[in-house]
Amino acid sequence: MRILFVILAVLLLVPGWSGAERLPLLRSGPAQVIATPVDLFPGDPPRRRLGALTYLGGVELTANDPVFGGFSSMRIEGTRFTLLSDGGGIVRFTMGPDWRVRDAVARELPGGPGTGWEKRDRDSESMAVLPGGDVLVGFERANALWRYDHDLRRVIGHRAPRSMRKWSANSGPEAVATMPDGSVTVFSESNAKRGLKGFAAIRLNGDPVDPAVPWYRFRYVAPPEFAVTDAVALPDGRLLVLVRRFGLPQLFTARLQLVEAGAIRPGAVVTGRTIAAFEDDAIHDNFEALALTREGGRDVVWIASDDNQAFWQRSLLLKFRLEL
Repeated sequence: MRILFVILAVLLLVPGWSGAERLPLLRSGPAQVIATPVDLFPGDPPRRRLGALTYLGGVELTANDPVFGGFSSMRIEGTRFTLLSDGGGIVRFTMGPDWRVRDAVARELPGGPGTGWEKRDRDSESMAVLPGGDVLVGFERANALWRYDHDLRRVIGHRAPRSMRKWSANSGPEAVATMPDGSVTVFSESNAKRGLKGFAAIRLNGDPVDPAVPWYRFRYVAPPEFAVTDAVALPDGRLLVLVRRFGLPQLFTARLQLVEAGAIRPGAVVTGRTIAAFEDDAIHDNFEALALTREGGRDVVWIASDDNQAFWQRSLLLKFRLEL
């Protein structure tokens, strides 16, 4: 832990550069990404069930770029993966049943609310595919939503919703989810308010970057000491919410929660039911990214971790069949 405290102290004491030019975080172009298999229970490899999840496999991702990692959201279409870091870095690759990464490329997200090199300028924490295929990205420290085309190459529009302006700088739109009816749910990472239960969240009933779109507030009650990190909607309107805790002795742990359809309403205080816990003897890390696919008519859940580009964390990508 002494090493961790030294690193944190250095980050706090080294002054930031406030010039207009933004330095790249990832080397643009082809990337050499290696996928190394991992077990769900490192001490019991044959064990594959964790609550309502059945483990279908997983890998640790590494690359030859020293700033590879920091993944806070992802999109999966067939065998095509798009990982978005919390610094505006995009890594795309294909990966099939053999768990080998192919055709990996890296580049930066265009636009964004800031132009400097500090994290606050490029803190892209969340991502969701909108009806029609465009992609919504949530920038945490700016409390802003940016709409991109499907390939994340062109900015369509952006907005800093009035309902999010008072969210604290480090607890902005940590999770965004497109609901089956086309509305968008946005969760803050925390933003507790005295006298109120839960963390701030909103639901936008239309294009999230259109100022005229109606919206309403609700609050989400996570387990004690946990914060929301991502969310994804099931086809039936229920919502999966990923929550994460940092503390001793396990450092990062996470839980996957299920919110029933119809629970999110104007002014509601919403509570999810934990269906899987990544703690104790199960694999655990700073899980921040959640995605949903379909295979053989079944829902498949993908979970990825943000390694904070720290030597003692990992970029994990795990696959599960949802058993509800």
